[in-house]
Amino acid sequence: MTQQIPSTEPELAGVRNFRDVGGLPTVDGRRVRQGVLFRSGHLAHATAEDAVFLDSLGLHTIFDFRNAADQKLEGPDVELPGVRNVNLPLSDPADGAEFWKMVRDGDLDQLREILADGKAANRMIASYRSIIKERTGEHSQVLHALAEDSVPALMHCAAGKDRAGLSIAVTLLSLGVEREAIVADYLESNAKHRRYKVKRNGSGASVYSPEIMELLSPLFDARAEYLTAAFETIEETWGGVDTYLEQGLRITPETRERLRERLLD
Repeated sequence: MTQQIPSTEPELAGVRNFRDVGGLPTVDGRRVRQGVLFRSGHLAHATAEDAVFLDSLGLHTIFDFRNAADQKLEGPDVELPGVRNVNLPLSDPADGAEFWKMVRDGDLDQLREILADGKAANRMIASYRSIIKERTGEHSQVLHALAEDSVPALMHCAAGKDRAGLSIAVTLLSLGVEREAIVADYLESNAKHRRYKVKRNGSGASVYSPEIMELLSPLFDARAEYLTAAFETIEETWGGVDTYLEQGLRITPETRERLRERLLD
């Protein structure tokens, strides 16, 4: 297994799934520079101490991939002075207010109907595929911004797992990071202290029963099969990463080289 360079990770009270992706190795022997590319869950519940830490990163841009429904549910990001905030909504794997309402309020029979027998995992896989195929404009915008002036940058969505996970993965692919290392970083979102907290309405043990949590787990897990589906979509649609970047995302070799200059040691 490829090993990431260990780094001191802060304990943030109100921001989950934060990490620096620095240290990941490229296929040509370089590494992602520390302190230039970060990922996390949303910043809406950041404490004053969290904000001080985030401010210390010297961020240029925060990319927020949440949609309006996410922002209504969780709130806006904490304001950091001098940081540019770019909202680029991407499809949520559990998109739709009705679906999330079911996750929060549905009883066991309702959840079985929409999530059991592989339906939840299949929904995630389909979403990852569609984000790669249909959100080329957004991913192109992110990469061009990083190549021009937008680092250090932080990318986040709600949980920091799916939409941010894919955007980080696309960025790492453009840098030539080893595929195994991209998957390993993605799977870090499963660590207990990183995971998005499942919120269900109601009280009593039945609200979070083992079967309900098992039904919901595919929505809240980072699974290698999800990211693999995204990689397969690139291969199937464009024939490979280079063509995906050049034709799908309009990233020229010159832009790619600027990305590498900004983000790699």
